[in-house]
Amino acid sequence: MKNILVVGCNGGMGKAICTHLVQKQFAVVGIDIHETPAVDNITYFCGDVRDFDGLQAIFEQLKDAQITLHAVVCTSGIYRMNSLLEISESDYQNIFDINFFGVYRVNKIFAPLMTKGSRFVITSSELAPLNPLPFTGLYGITKSALEKYAFSLRMEVSLLGMHVSIIRPGAVKTQLLDDTMANINAFCDNTQLYAENSRKFLGIVNAVESKHVKPERVAKLVAKAVCAKKPKYVYNLNRNFGLRLLSCLPHRMQVGIITSLLKGKKSKQK
Repeated sequence: MKNILVVGCNGGMGKAICTHLVQKQFAVVGIDIHETPAVDNITYFCGDVRDFDGLQAIFEQLKDAQITLHAVVCTSGIYRMNSLLEISESDYQNIFDINFFGVYRVNKIFAPLMTKGSRFVITSSELAPLNPLPFTGLYGITKSALEKYAFSLRMEVSLLGMHVSIIRPGAVKTQLLDDTMANINAFCDNTQLYAENSRKFLGIVNAVESKHVKPERVAKLVAKAVCAKKPKYVYNLNRNFGLRLLSCLPHRMQVGIITSLLKGKKSKQK
């Protein structure tokens, strides 16, 4: 039975991934920041992707148990909506620490348990290859950096006979989506610079997020990446056509469109 490490296993996507992999007869090792697992029939460790020493301790336990990993699946991540001029430095660092450095730490620490044919599966976002939008820029920046990391990792581990795959989902119906909406409303209430603009942007976000998919669809893509003899580098799911179209336009036009939508037309003076 092949072992799969799923980091962020208690989240909406992580839980669906673990459940699906167990059903496909994989032995799942889960890591999450919560004390107890959300899925039965997995080997569970409480750990934080920001804690290098804690992750290293989990690695030592797996090593002592002579466990080898067929895949490492990273699903940990947080979303923060804020303006780049107002967000605190601590919040800025925290989202990078989880979304970017967390993946780096996990892959670096557990790579010695992997062998030829093993694969790294990284959950990214549909926003990663697109130009950032206002107020979601920081999240997009972390995911864009993550994809640059993933491609470099792919180049390197291919020399070792390993694979790297990225899962790029759009809106997925999980607790993270609910938390995202709560975070957006908090930003709208607290911003000093963009009170009117943020409320208009909220309407755009609602339209995009309303077209969500179930996390089980992400789980099936992860299973494809884990099971395929030659897995794809990118697996896309539920990408928003409007966002992709906007990102194809010249930069000046993109800024003009967003500015027009969020500022509105000035009323004509009588």
